[in-house]
Amino acid sequence: MNKTPFLVLLAVFFFSDLVAGPKILPMRERAAVIDQWLTTRVQTVLPDLMRRADIDMWVIVSREYNEDPVIRTFLPSTWQSARRTTILLIFDPGDGQPLETLAVARYGVGETFQAAWDRERDGEQWAHLASLIEDRNPRRIGLNFSETFPLADGISQTEYRLFHEALPKRLHERVVSAENLAIGWLETRTPDEMETYQQIVRIAHEILAEGLSDAVIQPGITTTSDVEWWYRDRIRELKLTTWFHPSVSADRPDVPAVDMKTSLAARHDAEVIRQGDLLHVDFGITYLRLNTDTQQHAYVLKPNETEAPEALRNALLRGNRLQDILTGHFETGRSGNDILARTLQQADNEGITASIYTHPIGFHGHAAGPTIGLWDQQGGVPGKGDYPLYPNTAHSIELYAETEIESWNKNVRIRLEEDAFFDGQDTHYIDGRQKAFLLIPRVAPVQ
Repeated sequence: MNKTPFLVLLAVFFFSDLVAGPKILPMRERAAVIDQWLTTRVQTVLPDLMRRADIDMWVIVSREYNEDPVIRTFLPSTWQSARRTTILLIFDPGDGQPLETLAVARYGVGETFQAAWDRERDGEQWAHLASLIEDRNPRRIGLNFSETFPLADGISQTEYRLFHEALPKRLHERVVSAENLAIGWLETRTPDEMETYQQIVRIAHEILAEGLSDAVIQPGITTTSDVEWWYRDRIRELKLTTWFHPSVSADRPDVPAVDMKTSLAARHDAEVIRQGDLLHVDFGITYLRLNTDTQQHAYVLKPNETEAPEALRNALLRGNRLQDILTGHFETGRSGNDILARTLQQADNEGITASIYTHPIGFHGHAAGPTIGLWDQQGGVPGKGDYPLYPNTAHSIELYAETEIESWNKNVRIRLEEDAFFDGQDTHYIDGRQKAFLLIPRVAPVQ
């Protein structure tokens, strides 16, 4: 019996099912989800964060096309940017009362921030803002300035000056950095978001797997750059976006081992993909204002092979073990630097050559929260690495484990990255993680 037609049908079935994949909402339905999530976040997340940061008034200022990174997460789904000068005023009156949310701007900002300024009625915008602040007499007024976190440093020098010129001098000493409040707002995930985040990461996983398949790759012809641009086109076909250009690279025995800096510099070189290659991809999407970040590997089968060589499979297992070591040290209140040091020490004790460069994920790709190492800062990251780990936060578990492959006559890095959620007690992968290489082709040729 000729089995070739069966294999073709199997491949068609597999990839047609893959293309169908998880549901991707049309734009109108996405907008409704985003707006509902925003309402829930303001009502359930923001009050506790303001009290944790000991800030009872938060003022967020942006000018059109020069937006504070934080304000974008407060804008309704139909706004692409701030309008003119948009000022949001959030006040906690205390005693368990709901937050007051005002837009000191020409327009209300969605359903949450009610318009609180009319030029013809209230006069100049900055003066009216100062009047609203005086009326509420806050103890601590938070502005988004920070030396450590760019995401919490959104107020421009001009806006900072205009704010202080308008504010009565007796209130100047009450102005503080809203750094911890801004980071807390950006990093905290809600149950509603996490219920859907799993599907977002699943979509990313399926696109990644489709790209690392013989539906896209013809060994001996297709280049790594071809696959990168295939990802860009595929993302657009699905009406999604990405926050960085994907990278695809190939490793094989005759490619000299290089350090991480050289590897990163060459990540977008066009290399013809060949049988026996170990492929690596770094890929992410943006959907419903949430981001993914994934790194996985595929192996291109040689004739007569049905799986990757055992040495490479063992190297992947070491990478998985390093992931377990890292997430095993996630504990509420520990700093990124503390988690990094503990992980590297345990990896060394277990004989794993490791590098950790894990970061938060969420509203941004390299998101708000504790940095757990950088590839070129394995001794700790001042500032960002000192920030503590909080519950209900998501993180891209990004690292590599280096293993000597004797048949290749060099060390091979297994570079992995998977999105995970920390609930305060446990860390789990949002949509699982890679434990076996993707194989190209998926079904070995019939002998």
